[in-house]
Amino acid sequence: MPNTNPPKPAPESRSAYKAFRPITTRWMDNDAYGHVNNVVYYSWFDTAVNAHLIEHGALDIHAGETIGLVIETHCNYFASLAFPQTVQVGIRVAHLGTSSVRYEVGIFGDADTTAAKGHFVHVYVDKITRRPVPLPQRLKTVLEALL
Repeated sequence: MPNTNPPKPAPESRSAYKAFRPITTRWMDNDAYGHVNNVVYYSWFDTAVNAHLIEHGALDIHAGETIGLVIETHCNYFASLAFPQTVQVGIRVAHLGTSSVRYEVGIFGDADTTAAKGHFVHVYVDKITRRPVPLPQRLKTVLEALL
């Protein structure tokens, strides 16, 4: 019988990502085991992607009519990170749909390979109705540069 299991996740190099954001760990990020707790990584995902979009004029969190809602997340961990440490968060776009985007994110410590990598999917919706809408052109342009 053939093996139908997906390949084992493996770390990736920095060259696999299109944009980077430095994030400084905080004392409270460490857990009882002395490393950054897994939930913090998801916060870094959000911070890196949304900061990139804001800085490139593709997301207006106060007056914009379109917002992204997370509908799926995933993360694999390869190496521990801990306070005090600055991490680099690499981002890229793996899929660009009509109203959705799959972001892939790599977390780097001191090594040239990911300490963790994951993804999340945003569906962009009207801020009021919460119904999916086509990606605004400015957002689409910024995202295409991350493909």
